[in-house]
Amino acid sequence: MEAPAPAWRAGRYEPQPGGHSAFLPAPLPPNPPLRIDTGLLGALSRADRALGRLDGATETLPNPDLFVFMYVRKEAVLSSQIEGTQASLLDVLEVEARLKTDNPFDVEEVINYVGAINHGLARLATLPVSLRLIREVHEHLLAGVRDSQRNPGEFRRVQNHIGPPGCSLEQARFVPPPPSRLNECLAELERFIHAEDEIPVLIRVGLIHAQFETIHPFLDGNGRVGRLLITLLLCDRETLRRPLLYLSYYFKRNRTEYYDRLQRVRDHGDWEGWIAFFLRGVFEVAQEATAVARRIVQMREAHRDALMASVGRAAGSALRVHEQLFHQPVITVQQVSDLLEASYSNANALVSQMQGIGILAEITGQRRNRRFAYAPYLALFDDNESGIPDLAKGSRPHD
Repeated sequence: MEAPAPAWRAGRYEPQPGGHSAFLPAPLPPNPPLRIDTGLLGALSRADRALGRLDGATETLPNPDLFVFMYVRKEAVLSSQIEGTQASLLDVLEVEARLKTDNPFDVEEVINYVGAINHGLARLATLPVSLRLIREVHEHLLAGVRDSQRNPGEFRRVQNHIGPPGCSLEQARFVPPPPSRLNECLAELERFIHAEDEIPVLIRVGLIHAQFETIHPFLDGNGRVGRLLITLLLCDRETLRRPLLYLSYYFKRNRTEYYDRLQRVRDHGDWEGWIAFFLRGVFEVAQEATAVARRIVQMREAHRDALMASVGRAAGSALRVHEQLFHQPVITVQQVSDLLEASYSNANALVSQMQGIGILAEITGQRRNRRFAYAPYLALFDDNESGIPDLAKGSRPHD
């Protein structure tokens, strides 16, 4: 039987002034090296194949960028919910479409997350994943929201810790490296990010994510930046052509195991257990995203056929509205009127027809200022965590 990895493999706890101990991670890659047995090799192969299928499936979409548009927002909602926000995907879509005048902090945080993702992806054209890029992403994430006083874009200069709200350093579940050692830890991480070696990309990304969360370099936003870093790394290494793999739902669904696996790395050097968990997540999330891409193609054609058969001479206008719904899944009659350059009454009649065949659903429950959602489309992104109500069954208690 193979001996267990030594506890110091991932780093060590060092006593600090004040009586607590902080964790100093060992540089990557792990030493002794990862034991890639048949189980881990199989998990890596399944994850790689699932990513390939996802990349291929999105090429069949009429406009893959619209798929990215929705997935980025779904990820922003889920990743922010892990940190305690309450905003739903529908809230974000309504604010972005300027259909809501109030803009609560929770929605602002999610919209900032969308901006941080888009900034990071755009910067990859001129700047590889690096400490500089990570700071820029963090600055976009926290700019102007309730955590904006927590040094956006700057690595921390004071000790932080992880544990129940209000707990002391001595009571914390985990204490990351002290500020005096932070630059050293980050420099080692950046060296590993840029290293040229034979470590498979997915294993490398899993190691980097865990190490980043262990270093916890910011006063706030570490979880969100760390999850976003996964996608940036995959795109930077051209493992994905489009930013379509987001693990927040998997981490949220398996929250206890996620935290336990990270802690087992620190306490017991169990990198293999963490990597197996990470690869399982890549496989599951890629499989789910591929299935959604295929259902979008089927749904689009079915709805186009339904509109052609149901709305008569207005079919051309209905198809224009239908295409717009992929860009803007929440819409008003006035916006339909503006899109078609038609009278309000004609737009209202068309919306009613689309509502009658199940493409649109009214979501306010009001007689005035009504808003309509492309319910079947949004339902494809509904994982019972994104805050999307069952729109097909009627309006939601929203306003």
